[in-house]
Amino acid sequence: MQRRSRDHFDASTIPDDLAPIATVLSQMLPGDWRSLRPVIDRRKCVQCGLCWLYCPVQCVTPKPRWFEFDLKVCKGCGVCAQECPQRAIRMIEEVG
Repeated sequence: MQRRSRDHFDASTIPDDLAPIATVLSQMLPGDWRSLRPVIDRRKCVQCGLCWLYCPVQCVTPKPRWFEFDLKVCKGCGVCAQECPQRAIRMIEEVG
């Protein structure tokens, strides 16, 4: 039995509008569709930095004695609250 190779793929047969690509950037930020937001208890925060380290979108900003969250960028995933060893961060439901 003789082995045959297949013909090369011909890209010219694919229509131009098969998979349209977005050309207009959306102005929507993750904070626009978040359902939960982090709230920090400043009395419990020891500024260990784990929330800053684990945040996937880097919305945690350091302050002199604690950390704050940029809620325009925060997507509400809760990783910061889960990783906080002091349980200083809790996720509350967004209203409005």
